[in-house]
Amino acid sequence: MRSDTARKLWIPALGILLLVSALLSLGMGSAEVGLGDAFRVIGEQLSGGGDAGQSDPHTTIVLNIRLPRTLLAILVGALLAMSGAVMQAFFRNVMAGPYLVGVSSGAALGAVLAMLFGWGFHLGAFSTVPLSAFVFALAVVALVYALNRRGGKLQTEGLLLSGIAIAAAISSVVALLMLMSDRSLHQVLFWLLGSLASARWDHVEMLLPYAVVGGAVTFWLARDLDLLLWGDVTGASLGVHIDRTRTALLAASSLMTAGAVAFSGVIGFVGLMVPHMARFLVGVPHRRLLPAAALSGGLLLLWADIFARTVWAPTELPLGAITAIVGAPFLVYLCTRRRRSTL
Repeated sequence: MRSDTARKLWIPALGILLLVSALLSLGMGSAEVGLGDAFRVIGEQLSGGGDAGQSDPHTTIVLNIRLPRTLLAILVGALLAMSGAVMQAFFRNVMAGPYLVGVSSGAALGAVLAMLFGWGFHLGAFSTVPLSAFVFALAVVALVYALNRRGGKLQTEGLLLSGIAIAAAISSVVALLMLMSDRSLHQVLFWLLGSLASARWDHVEMLLPYAVVGGAVTFWLARDLDLLLWGDVTGASLGVHIDRTRTALLAASSLMTAGAVAFSGVIGFVGLMVPHMARFLVGVPHRRLLPAAALSGGLLLLWADIFARTVWAPTELPLGAITAIVGAPFLVYLCTRRRRSTL
């Protein structure tokens, strides 16, 4: 049994490991720009002697391509992991994840519609595909939520089943749209499997507020998350406003997932695996679990992205396929463990 002090030390340790990994990622990729070049560029920028990066190809690659991609991978991984931690407490189910309420399927539908039908609209720096994915993701969550609110209360069990059913229906619609379209499906398939190849600074800037707001709301409700694990009756007797807390947690979790999916595509299993890993390291209390999950999620997705862009360079592998290769056996392990525990 780990001591409480040892558990607390994992959070700064994960932070240091994430920082080191981020620095290493700046020197890894298909272009001939190594760690030495990356550190030189960063050193020049920190000392104030560097150019904005338009004349030097090495500076352009490090500052305008790899750095925003690294930061976006960390943000997306952190958002998916925190959302998964919230969902597992919300449903009191170790196999719950941010996709169970239909967020990813809604985002996929919006993105596919935008790409196949050539929609053209913008909201500030939000381009067509991310904006459409974001809007459809939140629309599906709102539908699932509305279908399961009875008498002013949220029916958690029905919400879970409705989310799975609607996600399955939307996945069928997406498949039909792809079969009926005469456009190239390469971009659609690559987005559905997840990718950070198009990462830009404006993506990082737009996603950062979702991480700040979602993280702040969930951390503020960390004590309530702990109490929800004991059931609604126990939570209510200890001062938790059950319906209001569940609504806030569902909204925050859905917002974080929709924001991540809008810029990275559909990346599965991060929200399922990472909370379990973080729980093993720091324990159950969510004031430690949430930051540990955020750091671990960023670390996992960052290295998955490094693998995706280096193992078969210059061809990039889809991120969702990489996380699925790791996540599918983990899901089988969870199912096997639950079945044995019920025997």
